[in-house]
Amino acid sequence: MTAPKNPSQSFVPDRGHLLTEQRLSASADLDAGSIEDTLRIINDADAQVALAVRDQIPQISRVVEMVVRSLESGGRLVYLGAGTSGRLGVLDASECPPTFNSDPDQVIGLIAGGDSALRTSSEHKEDIPSGAHQELDRIEIGPEDTVIGIAAGGTTPYVLGGVAYSKSAGASTALLTCTPIEQPDWCDVLIAVETGPEVVTGSTRMKAGTATKLVLNMISTGAMIHSGKVYGHLMVDLRATNDKLRDRAARIISQITGVDRQQAFALLDSADNRVKPALVMHTKGCSLIDAEALIQQHHGRLRPILGDPK
Repeated sequence: MTAPKNPSQSFVPDRGHLLTEQRLSASADLDAGSIEDTLRIINDADAQVALAVRDQIPQISRVVEMVVRSLESGGRLVYLGAGTSGRLGVLDASECPPTFNSDPDQVIGLIAGGDSALRTSSEHKEDIPSGAHQELDRIEIGPEDTVIGIAAGGTTPYVLGGVAYSKSAGASTALLTCTPIEQPDWCDVLIAVETGPEVVTGSTRMKAGTATKLVLNMISTGAMIHSGKVYGHLMVDLRATNDKLRDRAARIISQITGVDRQQAFALLDSADNRVKPALVMHTKGCSLIDAEALIQQHHGRLRPILGDPK
């Protein structure tokens, strides 16, 4: 007896043409060798990821410029993703406050299915094009913001619908994929990192996920650097809230000013555990209030105040 045909089957899009869904010949016998053989195949494939990302630096640079403009005008960077892509966006957003002392609302990660999807799979939520609209309305997305959709295959309805909706609200928009696609008209910049077929066919948590993490690192770190959060290569905008960060903060102060460790901690204490004003207070011989005013006057950048790092 023939099984009844599921009427929804005819509406499931065929994604077989996507680069991320192709089969990798080098891993065709992945299960036949030793564990070490398997790991070498995975590592050989991973070695190509950074080069694929490098090819997209011009596009990534344009996105960083958009994000810097948003942050300097009081706007936000918002990531939209589902599954692995969504989790990586939330991860990148959550790491900005402890690294750069940024406002928790300045970089936001939205994932299909909400925060529970970080631990429990909610992949069915990604099929709803309007799935992000309510959350975008809640955070009042607008012209000062930059919204970046993350979709390895470039087809996720939740992501595409959310970024298009953001564009209609006036936001700057970008789309990060790991397969070449035609740039949508609602997308200001397309970043298409061609990571190729996965070692385990279709498992985009692997090479595509690694590429996504690299690109998001570049976007958020590049934007924070060019917003004055870094002096030379030191994270001077951190706020020391635990022993590890107090140690790092004291070392940064010592490296820049030449004071000893005890003096560095004293400066840190007088600056409410913030490195940047501590540096300005010491170098300019001014109060905390005056240091903060000077930093604000130079839009958070230390180089115009302290000169070039030694």
